[in-house]
Amino acid sequence: MTQYFATVARGLEAIAAQELEQLGATEIQTQFTGVQFKGDRALLYRVNLWARTIFRVLMPIAEIPAGNAQQLYNGTRDIAWDDYLSPNETLAVNCTGSNRQLNHSHFTALQIKNAIVDQQRDRVGKRSSVDTRDPDLIINAHIYKNTCTLSLDSSGTSLHRRGYRPAMGLAPLKESLAAALLDMTQWRSELPLFDPLCGSGTIPIEAGLKALNIAPGLFRDRFAFEGWPDFDKELWRNTLEAAQDSQIGEFPAFIGGSDRDPEILSQAEINAKNCGLRDRLQFSVTELADVQPPSPSGIILCNPPYGKRVGEVKKLEGLYKLLGDIFKQRFKGWTAYILTGNKELSKKVGLRASQRLPVYNGTIPCTLLKYELY
Repeated sequence: MTQYFATVARGLEAIAAQELEQLGATEIQTQFTGVQFKGDRALLYRVNLWARTIFRVLMPIAEIPAGNAQQLYNGTRDIAWDDYLSPNETLAVNCTGSNRQLNHSHFTALQIKNAIVDQQRDRVGKRSSVDTRDPDLIINAHIYKNTCTLSLDSSGTSLHRRGYRPAMGLAPLKESLAAALLDMTQWRSELPLFDPLCGSGTIPIEAGLKALNIAPGLFRDRFAFEGWPDFDKELWRNTLEAAQDSQIGEFPAFIGGSDRDPEILSQAEINAKNCGLRDRLQFSVTELADVQPPSPSGIILCNPPYGKRVGEVKKLEGLYKLLGDIFKQRFKGWTAYILTGNKELSKKVGLRASQRLPVYNGTIPCTLLKYELY
């Protein structure tokens, strides 16, 4: 069994750990913005293909002293890099963390790169080139105190970038956060789901993928592990085929959203089309004041602007009040959830929240407010 480390958004560690357990991971331990776990190569492929709430999967290969630049260089050079990289292949080094001597990520990455290519040049007379856009091998270095953990990045681009979303609104949710919010609401595919402020459609689309058991990684062109020397093509092909065979044909219940802006809603339709959901998700151009419930009961989940990135707080007070009025007057029998990063605006909803769940939207501390509508 190999040890891996999944990077996640702040506050979503427990949700990611639960997802990893469901995918078959063992010896799971949550850390700040990450989850450590163990599994075989099949699990590595499965997590990259199926995980909805994590960013990337790292495979640690060494812990080396890093009290200063020379220690970091020497420790990196002692690793047998020909096990992972040939001089004909390209590499990139990404760094996180710091200490007193190594406090600039670009300098740290340069030390690691130099150690690797110097070793190659001494051994075979040739060296790898750096390619930050599409490297054959991505190395992740994490500095903590006087130690550096060197890992291979198996994912490549962040897993939240599913690949279906070239069209985005002004301040879209990350796909991974939308998937996590669905878990936090305990939504099940048998329940109708409606987003009255759906923008470019991330919440309904993530719900649709989950309802049809579609692996989010199926829309990506490539994962970084496909370039590793030990890549198992047959195992990967079997993993893909199993995912495709497990898909469900139809939604058990309504999933959809509305937005007042037809241009933004057209983006939602493009995104839905890109993942095969255009004919299943129901989108409508509707003013919030005109929204009607699509069924007698279900889950409302929405992410209204909260004055951090879009709009000004004063102008948004009417929007929050209108949300509360519509929920109270038209959505009896439903459960509503509002993600907001502004406590003062949340008071304008005018309803008593039955639950307040802390969550981060990027660097913004937010609250997912739950309202039971009777």
